[in-house]
Amino acid sequence: MPARAEPPRGPETLHPALWLGHQLGRQAEQAVPSGFPSLDAQLPGGGWPRRVLTELLLPHPGVGEIRLLSGCLASIQRAGRLVMVFDPPQNLSAWALAQLGLDVAQLLVINTRCKVVAGSDSLWALEQALRSGHVGAVLAWLPPRLRAERLRRLQLAAQAHDGPAFVLREMAAQQRPTAAPLRLALRPGGADTLRLQLLKRRGPPLETPLRLDLPPVLSATARSRVQPPAAAEEPAAQELHTATFINLAA
Repeated sequence: MPARAEPPRGPETLHPALWLGHQLGRQAEQAVPSGFPSLDAQLPGGGWPRRVLTELLLPHPGVGEIRLLSGCLASIQRAGRLVMVFDPPQNLSAWALAQLGLDVAQLLVINTRCKVVAGSDSLWALEQALRSGHVGAVLAWLPPRLRAERLRRLQLAAQAHDGPAFVLREMAAQQRPTAAPLRLALRPGGADTLRLQLLKRRGPPLETPLRLDLPPVLSATARSRVQPPAAAEEPAAQELHTATFINLAA
């Protein structure tokens, strides 16, 4: 009796980096869940990828990017890994971060753009953190009008980083190509709502933006109505201080 012919094997069975045009790409390593099931369903691998850059484009800081990523970053911390934040545009509120489930004592905030290090390469520290292999997750606000070759260097460095790496850029970067395999545009969609457009992913395009309900965080004004004034002096309500990076290799 002749042997039955095996069905043709698709390219996705040969290597995780291969997929058909109508499929979502797969990941060689397990992705990190975002905390939003509707978003995970549209991300290759079912969550935020490891060993690559994820690029988030913003019309301005504060549209909800921290709340979008808080579930992922908190899970990294619960696994005992360090989370590093580079060059946030504003001082971070330790109280708000704690409300989102982050352990602020295990959060390392690096400021490379202060006057002390003016003129040094602000991306050097980020690149070294990615290459080190000792950081669980990285979140970095990149300088505007970043050259394509600098982003490629960061993408190459991210290949040694076994966790998610998020870089936040201005919305105008959408008009330029990117080395990041995953690019998303974030826009406010109302109170505690975020409109998210998938601009680039390993898979077919997604025409319809996603609407995500973000975890609410009370403002300072709202907190003052339910807490006595002395609570504003407690350490948890204070701003999170940043560490200053000095490039000793310069």
